[in-house]
Amino acid sequence: MRTFWNTKKGLRTLEEWVPNCWVQVTCPTQDDADFLQKELGIPDYFLDDIADTEERARYDYDDGWILIILRIPYVKEVKSRTPYTTIPLGIILKDDICITVCNFETNLMIDFVTYQQKRGVGFTDSVDLTFRLFLCTAVWFLKRLKQINARIEAAKLHLDRKVVNTDLIALSRLQDSLTYFATSIRGNETLLSKLKFKLPVDELDADLIEDVGIEMNQARETTGIYSNILESTMDTYANIINNNMSTVMKTLTLVSMFLMVPTLVASFFGMNLINGMETEPLGFPIAVAISVLLTLAFWWYSRRKAWI
Repeated sequence: MRTFWNTKKGLRTLEEWVPNCWVQVTCPTQDDADFLQKELGIPDYFLDDIADTEERARYDYDDGWILIILRIPYVKEVKSRTPYTTIPLGIILKDDICITVCNFETNLMIDFVTYQQKRGVGFTDSVDLTFRLFLCTAVWFLKRLKQINARIEAAKLHLDRKVVNTDLIALSRLQDSLTYFATSIRGNETLLSKLKFKLPVDELDADLIEDVGIEMNQARETTGIYSNILESTMDTYANIINNNMSTVMKTLTLVSMFLMVPTLVASFFGMNLINGMETEPLGFPIAVAISVLLTLAFWWYSRRKAWI
């Protein structure tokens, strides 16, 4: 799906492409690809690079065409190993052509368009649009990080109940998400530092770049903090599991030791040897009494040593 936006004095949709408009392409179809390649003339491999979900944040230049791939946060709606991940957003520039291509429907782009419409100013040029997308990306990284932190805090509230495998799996998935976030944010920061010298930056763009740098730095530091908190939480879970295992093993060991005392007494009197109680009518009650007394003695000794 493609949308044409007039970027002067706010965002307004257009019926067809005109020079200096913003072409927003989301989940491109074959018709969209044909329009971009045949009518606008973008290199065909640009779309292939943007479609690669593992593509890193980078800058490319080919015969006047500029390709900027930005990593943006993305939440998978379906159950998956990593609920929070990052995907590539392609920005294609040349003279009077400005195109963004994303192979996923994201809240980030919807929010970006809505905010710019409320802002009612539009963009001075395609460079301004590019750096505002960088700023929006940094802000949305912080939003997603808050959601991840909320999940971590919820996991902490369950530390006092029985720990199950699903809790550990959920935390492990969040750790993977934070790893993806950290890698993408570092890549975006590196890309931003390169674009300062690759794009025609004016004074307003320089101020915007400074704001983007601050937001990205905050996102990177926040990711590191939450990653440390999550690692500490997972260590706490592991310690609780080990402590529970130790308690179970201790209980089983004590039960075995308590059962061993009457077993020894019964084994001793059950031997096929002369022990003086072969003809004793009260032999069995005496053996039981000895077993009980020895068990009580062992119980008292265990309590004294704080074993139980």
